[in-house]
Amino acid sequence: MPGYSDDKDAYLKRLRRVEGQVRGIARMVDEDTYCIDVLTQIAAVTKALQAVGLGLLEDHLDHCVVDAARQSHEAGHEKVREAADAIARLVRS
Repeated sequence: MPGYSDDKDAYLKRLRRVEGQVRGIARMVDEDTYCIDVLTQIAAVTKALQAVGLGLLEDHLDHCVVDAARQSHEAGHEKVREAADAIARLVRS
């Protein structure tokens, strides 16, 4: 079971909100809205997605990494490496 299961509804709600924001940005482009206004909305969507990503990462650390570390040192080490790779991807994006 994923570590985010307890917060699944909240994540889905946030992602639906982001989806609506992206549709709004597409509408803005279609309506030739001023560039800076579109960029402002893109920044807001980016920030919202980053918040979801950080929440998922925290859940992964709290559940998946901790559970793996309880199983064995090797399993814990693998999950930490997996989390570090995910953090690197988030930082680069």
